[in-house]
Amino acid sequence: MYQDLIENRIATDVLNCAFEIHKTLGPGLLESVYEQCLAYEIALKGWKVETQVPVPMNYKGICFEAGFRMDILVENKVVIEIKAIENLAPVHFAQTLIYLKMGDKKLALLVNFNTKLLKDGIHRIVNNL
Repeated sequence: MYQDLIENRIATDVLNCAFEIHKTLGPGLLESVYEQCLAYEIALKGWKVETQVPVPMNYKGICFEAGFRMDILVENKVVIEIKAIENLAPVHFAQTLIYLKMGDKKLALLVNFNTKLLKDGIHRIVNNL
């Protein structure tokens, strides 16, 4: 039997929070508003939340700050990338996967709040699962 991964429990709580925010605020606001609200709601669930987490880049053995930042990191395990745009592009999925790889994380949620139905803006991205 497979052990329930903590990442899945975190993701379930994060998505419940995102749905609550979208139901309350709707689409059309800035990413920063959704980020602050989501971080607040996730923390209320009892999870450790960090925002705008720097992602160091390693190139040929040299580690440096390249300006990459994860929008939200929960329990140092799940990356939440927030968008509030008309349509997601392939680069948004690639960016989120890069954050997973560079941060050595397994699960990310790419959430676009600028949709009529939030379920249409949610994407689960995995790294080596």
